[in-house]
Amino acid sequence: MAFKPTYQTAYEFYYTSKPIISKEEPEGDSLNSFTRYYDFKFAKVDCVAFADVCNAHTIGSYPTMIYFEDGVEKQREKGSKDMKAMSKWVEELLETIRPGSRKEGGPKLPKVGAKSVETGPDTEDVVKEEKKEEAEEKKVASATLKATVTKAAQATPANAKPTSTMNPSGVVVPLTAETFEKAVINTLDPWFIKFYAPWCHHCQALAPTWANLARQMQGKLNIGEVNCDVEKNLCKAAHVRGFPTMLFFRGGERIEYEGLRGLGDLLDYSEKASSIGAGIIDVDAEAFKKMEETEEVIFTYFYDHATTSEDFQALERLPLSLVGHAKLVKTNDKALSDRFKISTWPRLMVSRDGKPSYYPPMTPFEMRDIKKILTWMKSVWLPIVPEMTSSNAREIMDGKLVVLGILSRDRSDEFVLSKRELKSAALEWIDKQETAYQLERQELRDAKQLRTEEAEDKDDQRALRNAKNIRINMDEIERTQVGFAWVDGVFWERWIRTTYGIDVKDGERVVINDEDNRHYWDTTISGEPIRLSRASILETIKHASSNPPKIAPKSTTGRITGMYLSVRRFMGNHPFIALGMVVGFLTAATLFGKSRRRRSFGSTGAYFQLGEKDGLLGGMGKHD
Repeated sequence: MAFKPTYQTAYEFYYTSKPIISKEEPEGDSLNSFTRYYDFKFAKVDCVAFADVCNAHTIGSYPTMIYFEDGVEKQREKGSKDMKAMSKWVEELLETIRPGSRKEGGPKLPKVGAKSVETGPDTEDVVKEEKKEEAEEKKVASATLKATVTKAAQATPANAKPTSTMNPSGVVVPLTAETFEKAVINTLDPWFIKFYAPWCHHCQALAPTWANLARQMQGKLNIGEVNCDVEKNLCKAAHVRGFPTMLFFRGGERIEYEGLRGLGDLLDYSEKASSIGAGIIDVDAEAFKKMEETEEVIFTYFYDHATTSEDFQALERLPLSLVGHAKLVKTNDKALSDRFKISTWPRLMVSRDGKPSYYPPMTPFEMRDIKKILTWMKSVWLPIVPEMTSSNAREIMDGKLVVLGILSRDRSDEFVLSKRELKSAALEWIDKQETAYQLERQELRDAKQLRTEEAEDKDDQRALRNAKNIRINMDEIERTQVGFAWVDGVFWERWIRTTYGIDVKDGERVVINDEDNRHYWDTTISGEPIRLSRASILETIKHASSNPPKIAPKSTTGRITGMYLSVRRFMGNHPFIALGMVVGFLTAATLFGKSRRRRSFGSTGAYFQLGEKDGLLGGMGKHD
């Protein structure tokens, strides 16, 4: 959508999830019938359908009325207005277009519910009523001015910022089914809500922390709670299965908080969640560069003038799922597009420590598939070298080899240097893997091209069709996934000692963990401990990730569990061989059982055989 720059237009920006479709009016009776004289039109913008337009014009409340002249904003009015106030504003606008053309006092206005406007001179009763209304308006205006002056005198700052409507009192708001629907579901205000039961000991322990969180987030984020013993239907509708359950809501959408319950963890999550109310911010190259200094993971949505409202609607559904994980911004800045080599729009990219990765699908339909986009986001929303905590340990460790740096915050100098070295090793490994990936793909393309050329030279149409039908799918090629992370050795001292047999007091160490097979490596191929250096880490990864590993792994489990995992791994890697072995074993067991039964029946006298020359009473004999 674009605003027409050729005439004056008053736009009303409004929000509704259920817009009322108006009937088309005859041309002569429409609001725009006087445009021939004033070149003036009325229009409206639905901020749900055209969120990009509303964000571009910083629409923060509804309704907002803006007057544009030649595409440039001239005046802005916020909040609802009655008919008289609206008419007065429009009359002032029309008077500036053609001075002296408007009647003093404005036109007669219809009464509420009326379908027509009375014409002719005002009656005596109408004049009295108008004078009475003017007197009341002056009285209200005087009282308002007096209150404003008093507040201004009491206020310390000269240019105070407008107060936020979020959590104005800094207290936890108890919610019922009725208030929940009005305050949470039917608005776009962000809410962080605890679902609890009074008898739950964990809920009782969380109560003071939750109250402290509400005080800390005063003016930033609404904090509420629901008693599930009283509001059973509401908790059932929210799919609450345990206590306490903490859910973050924005309108009808929600996401569960699964982090730790300390005040610092809750505050960190709430600070990130509170920014959702402002929407997805639009950045340029300079703002993006500043953001990189504080954010490790930034998802960026590149758009241009052809990006549709459907694309932006799909985009607006993403931030809720990213709360506590990553930042999402959008841009149409040419400098940013040039930096990240964007040539098609819209395009989604993630920057992790300045290293870009791109969402592979690029068609408009695929760019609106929220489930696929979120699946991809979850695979890349961790920093390149994240800190492993109880909330993300499973996400970090499962399905890959993980280079785990065991660090200590107590040694601050070593801590900073070790993190930097670990990140350097991670970036170099990623670069090598990308280079190998590109070479492998190019080899497959060259092989396809060679087969095509051979078929053309031989004029073999069948071979040519087969060569052209070859699809290069790099996802089908198995590769060992390698991740990087670090863990606080002091905080996780007991787990590190029992799992890897490492005492953190001996200094910082590195282990390469294979969670799926319960294996790990803590030494290089020469038998020395893996040092926190780029060369030592990269060399050991190469040997540990080869198939089979060139360094013998150690086990994090006992012998019985290790045998079970070995069998399971063999069956997973060689399913047909494993199936043949199982069938062969069952067949052999069945045959062996049958032969055992035959032998057992023969020894018990269940039946006997007679010889050829034997009868029931002995040999018949032979007489001469």
